[in-house]
Amino acid sequence: MRIRGDGGGDEEEAAMAVVSAPPQHLVFAYYITGHGFGHATRALEVVRHLIAAGHDVHVVTGAPEFVFTTEISSPNLHIRKVLLDCGAVQADALTVDRLASLEKYHQTAVMPRESILRTEVEWLNTIKADLVVSDVVPVACRAAADAGIRSVCVTNFSWDFIYAEYVVVAGHHHRSIVWQIAEDYSHCEFLLRLPGYCPMPAFRDVIDVPLVVRRLHKSRSEVRKELGIKDDVKVVIFNFGGQPAGWKLKKEWLPDGWLCLVCGASETQELPPNFIKLAKDAYTPDLMAASDCMLGKIGYGTVSEALAYKLPFVFVRRDYFNEEPFLRNMLEHYQCGVEMVRRDLLTGHWKPYLQRAMTLHPCYDGPINGGEVAAHILQDTAVGKKYISGKLSGARRLRDAIVLGYQLQRAPGRDVGIPDWYSVSEKEIGVRPAPTYHEVNGSAESSFEDFEILHGDIQGLTDTMAFLTSLSGLVGNDPRSPEKQSRERVAASVFFDWEEEIYVARAPGRLDVMGGIADYSGSLVLQMPIREACHVAIQRSNPMKQKLWKHTQARQLANGRAVPLLQIVSFGSELSNRAPTFDMDLSDFMDGDKPISYDKAKEYFSQDPSQKWAAYVAGTILVLMTELGVVFTDSMSILVSSSVPEGKGVSSSASVEVASMSAIAAAYGLNIPPRDLAILCQKVENRIVGAPCGVMDQMTSACGEANKLLAMICQPAEVKELVSIPTHIRFWGLDSGIRHSVGGTDYGSVRVGTYMGRKMIKCAASDLLSESLPSCPPIQSGNTNSDEYEEHGVDLLKSEASLEYLCNLPPHRYEAVYARDIPEIITGDAFLEKYGDHNDAVTTVDPKRSYCVKAPTRHPIYENFRVEAFKALLTAAKTVEQLSALGELMYQCHYSYNACGLGSDGTDRLVNMVQEVQHRKTSQDGGPSLFGAKITGGGSGGSVCVIGKNCLKSSEEIFEIQKRYKAATGYLPIVFEGSSPGAGNIS
Repeated sequence: MRIRGDGGGDEEEAAMAVVSAPPQHLVFAYYITGHGFGHATRALEVVRHLIAAGHDVHVVTGAPEFVFTTEISSPNLHIRKVLLDCGAVQADALTVDRLASLEKYHQTAVMPRESILRTEVEWLNTIKADLVVSDVVPVACRAAADAGIRSVCVTNFSWDFIYAEYVVVAGHHHRSIVWQIAEDYSHCEFLLRLPGYCPMPAFRDVIDVPLVVRRLHKSRSEVRKELGIKDDVKVVIFNFGGQPAGWKLKKEWLPDGWLCLVCGASETQELPPNFIKLAKDAYTPDLMAASDCMLGKIGYGTVSEALAYKLPFVFVRRDYFNEEPFLRNMLEHYQCGVEMVRRDLLTGHWKPYLQRAMTLHPCYDGPINGGEVAAHILQDTAVGKKYISGKLSGARRLRDAIVLGYQLQRAPGRDVGIPDWYSVSEKEIGVRPAPTYHEVNGSAESSFEDFEILHGDIQGLTDTMAFLTSLSGLVGNDPRSPEKQSRERVAASVFFDWEEEIYVARAPGRLDVMGGIADYSGSLVLQMPIREACHVAIQRSNPMKQKLWKHTQARQLANGRAVPLLQIVSFGSELSNRAPTFDMDLSDFMDGDKPISYDKAKEYFSQDPSQKWAAYVAGTILVLMTELGVVFTDSMSILVSSSVPEGKGVSSSASVEVASMSAIAAAYGLNIPPRDLAILCQKVENRIVGAPCGVMDQMTSACGEANKLLAMICQPAEVKELVSIPTHIRFWGLDSGIRHSVGGTDYGSVRVGTYMGRKMIKCAASDLLSESLPSCPPIQSGNTNSDEYEEHGVDLLKSEASLEYLCNLPPHRYEAVYARDIPEIITGDAFLEKYGDHNDAVTTVDPKRSYCVKAPTRHPIYENFRVEAFKALLTAAKTVEQLSALGELMYQCHYSYNACGLGSDGTDRLVNMVQEVQHRKTSQDGGPSLFGAKITGGGSGGSVCVIGKNCLKSSEEIFEIQKRYKAATGYLPIVFEGSSPGAGNIS
């Protein structure tokens, strides 16, 4: 037998492998991850072949014993119940809790690590293991190395790849987990890589093996006979990885005459007569082969067996698990998969998906003896055979894992959650001819000349021209074309009527130059709209004439009438873990004859994390209904395309909100002044999305002007003026690569601490006022200067006792009267007991938490002073001293953020690099060109704003910082430079 050691793998020859017993008896230690049954079932097939060859296998697992004992009855099988990793912690059958996953892994595998290694080394020596096999358990590889035993991994993904995304969201303090996992994997001899693999660069060498699939015990007719199901009855097997779903299933969810076999149902769960509860230890492969399709979530076990038995698979997207896109691509490649929208799963709109599944023709014809092939390789490795050779093999495997596994399989539009059967419903009466093409800068671009601009001016904005070009490219896009197309573009191409009006709005992101988190405390802020922007296209239509996706049409038919419907497509979803389409009946926003509450809307959008993004778009509709009394009787189709990157601290969310509301307002003839529109958009983010942001982001996106700083007093939102940026000054944004979210706990807790401080100051002022009033002599004519002083002192205390915005308290008053009595930290219950409420409508005090108070209280008071000084300095004489003073104010702001707990390693590193460049001595002695930097927006990652001279040298130094940051961290920062007008300045 010969198996190629390169990443491609010779599967035809591998498929012919036969496990024959070598001269000696071998002992294998097989470690299986604690994540789901799929790992246990695929390991079972490898274990079965090893035992059949006469070897002993010790399985280390947290899975139930019956998974193994129902298939293998042999004294050579030894099961040791130990959990050495936790996998991904799931909040339910479809949702991964990223932070909980990292914390559980820390508790399971990091804290007891030394004890685990000692125990496993001793155990491996006790059983005299010849080879350690790991189904993705990291510490098993390290324990094997410590015991002097070779190890091999058998998997299609690794935890360093899965957890890496969680670390981005959960915070840098968890990144050592990923490093440790990768280090553990590096001790393994090689990887037996299964089809549908993710990038796994931690492994030095790779051998590809066929699908590992459990064998069948019974025929289709035998299984159906045992269950009492006739051969002509359609059967769907409901399988979510052995986890009790707990959903209430209803008879009408199935097409007439269908039956559903339910895996993992609880003993107490009652099922309708057309649903059959399966035993806990039911052998799933036989049941799958006896069914007509499967409904469940994607995992290796379900995918491999669906492909092997050519069973159409209706799958529901699982959030935040990066294994999915690769397995989904494999399902679709072999015409085996249909994606169901989660809301349709939960509300019972199953019929169109099941009927669609019946039209598929699964065509996987590759080998399915991966268990046998893997067992043969493991046996040979245990007796000393070398499968991998060549000095460059590690580099070849690394290139293969990254280039082939990542770049090709995660091509734009291929790893997103759009059902591939999106197409127009029967309402379609034809499509227009495809647009013409012409050359733009040497490349073929679609022309938008076949659009007639009825109103407005694109003002030479190249990104708007590009968006219209992209929009025009959807015209005539045939979703049935054999050419593989981006699924989000397919979904968008079929829901616009190209003969009717389409309204387009544009809104930019913003760079926080000064002010930042002091906005909710009433500070003056200085914000610059950036070049990157969000575009939204909307078309309204009569519900009877709206073009519908097939699953939305099925829902309408189930309702028995055409109702106003909202359909949204968001481009660029392949760059984040979200579903790129959303649809809902607009009646869902009504509670009787009134709009639903914001709290109910927040709950509505939180049901499916992969579609929570739709709250930023659809939430604008509810706000217009609630605040302005707008009645929407038409259906809407909305396309969102944003170049403002998410999580970079440049207000991607505000740009989506402002562009969405602006487009809706244009489509419905609503005349909303930019300021009012911004305040309405803030309500979307505060009340429906649930992010406690101030209003400066939306105000800048709506009211900003290109190459000017929007000077706004956030009390609540008054534009003071538009400050021209002096021609000798330039601002840049540098992205740290650390994801920022105003919905994060750090931002929220700092805001709570700020409002706590305001309440303490108001109470202290009231106490001082009550002490002062009885001793104040009556005001008489001719009173002394001392009397006047006392009168003014009382007036000050009165204003401070009714303080609405913390920024209205001057720094000298804060230091003189209140600073010493503001505690560094206070617990929530202690604050509530003494002060009652903190009087903030968008945050709540958690009695069980401790909150920093002094730094969050001090920050906005001094920040307002810094911003006022910064604004005044912008108009000062053009000198190095001017730039130095401006930069110093930015540095002070940055370190004040850190004092509040809103700093990050990445942003600190960037600010430090700016300082190093500013203060270094050069032979040219031309003086510095960069003068200051600060973290922006909500902090805790995101971007920094840099100020410098508008000259070639400063641009070169920004580029130098980019390269140095990448060398230090591996991440190349995005540079934000340039400006563009806000939505209210485009007509």
